[in-house]
Amino acid sequence: MTEPLLRIENLDVTFRGGFGNRPKVRAVTSLSLEVAPGETLAIVGESGSGKSVSALSILRLIPDPGQIENGRILFEGQDLLALDDAGIRSVRGNRIAMIFQEPMSSLNPVLTIGRQVAEPLRLHRGLSRREALEQAVEHLESVAIPDAAKRLGDYPHQFSGGMRQRVMIAMALACHPRLLIADEPTTALDVTVQAQILELLKERTREADSALILITHDLGVVARYADRVAVMYGGRIVESGPAAALYADPRHPYTQGLLRSVPRLEGECGGRLDSIEGQPPDLAALPAGCAFAPRCPYTHDRCLAAPPSLEAAAGSRAWACYGYEGESAP
Repeated sequence: MTEPLLRIENLDVTFRGGFGNRPKVRAVTSLSLEVAPGETLAIVGESGSGKSVSALSILRLIPDPGQIENGRILFEGQDLLALDDAGIRSVRGNRIAMIFQEPMSSLNPVLTIGRQVAEPLRLHRGLSRREALEQAVEHLESVAIPDAAKRLGDYPHQFSGGMRQRVMIAMALACHPRLLIADEPTTALDVTVQAQILELLKERTREADSALILITHDLGVVARYADRVAVMYGGRIVESGPAAALYADPRHPYTQGLLRSVPRLEGECGGRLDSIEGQPPDLAALPAGCAFAPRCPYTHDRCLAAPPSLEAAAGSRAWACYGYEGESAP
């Protein structure tokens, strides 16, 4: 069996309360997952479910007042949480790269695009300025930036939102990382360019035998590009497994609700989409039991007493639910 490229074990991430002795926010609780070389793992869930915080934890980029309270993050057998500042900087943008969700705030507004794409090549690969700029042109062309050589001297404000996102992707791919983390990488792109970029990310992953973690709200993208899926709710993984199996037979009520809310070609023309009633939980005041219980049509007394654990099952599947089966309440 292939050793995982990345293994996260029992990760807890919290944010300290602010003024007025506000309670601590538990953004991620007992998170455990693995990603193998050559694999694409999609992490899905509503806003505030803990997806982006989980990704930022891998590179130790949790902003203050956040902190990693517990767990291990093993990358190629090395615990990233045990590295000093110089050690983790040597990993960021080199062995592990991240495409951030907001290109407007992620790019430096006072540096040219060419300098920003070339910087990781000079820092991690030791290239000269000329060599780094030549490779920067190639990377910008690979993400469909027109007249890339002429645009090296432009600044971020001279690019559209979609083109800034493509620049971020070019920067992330520049050093051929072993692990690429993409947080909503195609949000600002039109449908045609979305497909091109996602195909490029998958191709690079296969070529380098690297891994891709894809964080997205787009379940259509997940169905087409992901090998495995982890569904998060209230800071926990509530279901995981191979993408095809999870889509064909979702086991957790939350996963079922997400999939029912997606438009389908075979659906009734003009019909209303299903929705998940209620609101996501307050992470500063999580219930004693299952966080999804207030919104779940199958809740019973046991659900309110303690949160269910993520139970592994056959076929590399797992779900955290007290005996939910099919369409009937447990």
